Amino acid sequence: MRIKNIRYNDITMNVHYGCGHTAPPSWINFDASPTLMLEKIPFLGKIIQKNAKRFPKNIKYGDIVKGLPIPQESCDAIYCAHVLEHLSYQDCLKAVKNTFSYLKVNGIFRLVVPDLQCLASWYLKNTNKSAANDFIMSTGLGLKERKKGIFGAIVSAFGNSRHQWMYDEQSLSTILLDAGFRNVRNVGFGETENKAFMDVEDINRFERSFGLEAKKP
Repeated sequence: MRIKNIRYNDITMNVHYGCGHTAPPSWINFDASPTLMLEKIPFLGKIIQKNAKRFPKNIKYGDIVKGLPIPQESCDAIYCAHVLEHLSYQDCLKAVKNTFSYLKVNGIFRLVVPDLQCLASWYLKNTNKSAANDFIMSTGLGLKERKKGIFGAIVSAFGNSRHQWMYDEQSLSTILLDAGFRNVRNVGFGETENKAFMDVEDINRFERSFGLEAKKP
C-alpha cells in the first residue's frame, strides 16, 4: 500500500554525508566518492573491488553541494566529519546552506574539520628540518605524487581526496552564522545534547581538529 502525504516532522531522520565507510543503520548515509558511484557499474565494480575497500551496501550516493535526495526541513540531526575542507570555499558555502535547508526547526548540525590554527601553531613550534613538508602533508593541501593508471586517473579527475580550503573555529563559525544557524558552539567528542551523534562519531577524527554544533532556529 502506498503511503501518501508523509509528515516528515513526525519522523526522526538523521543524515550523515561524506560518510566514507561509516554507515550505522540508524542513520541515512551519503557519500559523493566516485568510487562509490563506479561500484554500482557491474564491470567496473568488479575491478574496483580488487583495488579498494568496498562501501557498505546501505550507503547512498549523494553530493551535499548539488543537493541530497531528501525533503526540505526533514532532518533532526545532520553530521559530517572531515568533509567541508575537501570542498572549494564557495562549495562549502553551498553545502552549509543546503544543510540548513534540510534541518527541521531546532535541528542540529554537527561537524568536525581539521584545525588550521592548531596545525599552524604546531608548524611554528616544529624545529625539525622536515617541518615545512610535515606541515603541507598535515594540511592535505599539497600533491606529493600523481596517481597513475586508469583507476588513478578517474579518481584524480572526479574525486576530492585533497583538501581545498582550511578553517579555524572563528572562520567556520562565521559561515554557519551567515547561513542562518544559531547557538554555534565548540564541541569535543561526546559533547552533545543529541546522543544519536555517537553512532557516527569517531574520537580519532578530533586529532588536530575541532568540532562545532549549531542549531536551526
